Amino acid sequence: MSLEKNNRKGILYVLIGMAVFSIQDASIKWIFNDTALYELYFGRTIIAFLLLLIFMKYKNIKLNLKTHYPFLTTLRVLLFFLGFSFFYISLTFMTLSMANALFFSSPFFISIFSKIFLKEKIGIRRFSAIVMGFIGMLIIIRPGMIEVSLGVYMILASSFLWALVIIITKKLSKDESALTILSYQYIFMFLISFVFAIFNWQSPSLETLIYLFLAGLSGTIFHLTSYQAYKIVDVSLVQPYFFLVLVFASILGYFVFNEIPDIYTWIGAGVIFIGILIISVREIQINKNIVNKNLNADL
Repeated sequence: MSLEKNNRKGILYVLIGMAVFSIQDASIKWIFNDTALYELYFGRTIIAFLLLLIFMKYKNIKLNLKTHYPFLTTLRVLLFFLGFSFFYISLTFMTLSMANALFFSSPFFISIFSKIFLKEKIGIRRFSAIVMGFIGMLIIIRPGMIEVSLGVYMILASSFLWALVIIITKKLSKDESALTILSYQYIFMFLISFVFAIFNWQSPSLETLIYLFLAGLSGTIFHLTSYQAYKIVDVSLVQPYFFLVLVFASILGYFVFNEIPDIYTWIGAGVIFIGILIISVREIQINKNIVNKNLNADL
């Protein structure tokens, strides 16, 4: 398959992933006030894991739970659990568009953690992108101009923890498949959420079950399309397209929850997007230089 065709398919996978990710968020936000957080996690995880097993059965893929990094695998799940607990709780304090805009600070945290834990270099362009991301967050939050809600702190904590999850995933993915990493995530999430949910159990209504199924289905599709995109194209190529989740979230927020993003959210999100674009363009240039050096070495 040609590089150009792979790029088009990778972008398409990301577009699908961002659309269903917004559906997952909207589904959880819709039933959050009527369902305990950990019961919600419990139901969503069961549905998502069953759908993953069906997918693996369809593709004739055997479940492989062998891991070379038991500590990192466990730590990743715990950070993921805490991070998205903060994220979903924050949805009760703010709009879908604002939550997703602030969550896009994660690429800048990832750049910082890459320097600390992976010893990657941060050049002037990456540093400029990090500064722009920080400015974008300030525009959205407007500290000193408006009261900073608890939801803002939660979404920033979620973004921080998600960046750590990505760094650990980079380490794990060198020796383990995406399906193995995802299977451990669902198994551990099931066990953790079950322990908490059993003490706060409420019999879910039919409407809650329907939205839980929708959240589980959309969440599974998001993970599978994202992994497939990463498999066939460079992460730096598709990273800017993940920003489209803000558009999808804004549309759902408007039609489902009557939410209208303010001008500061769009301006701040635009600044963050430019910062992400700077990082992505730089990564593409680095990859091209590596390829050219390898080609020249072979000649």
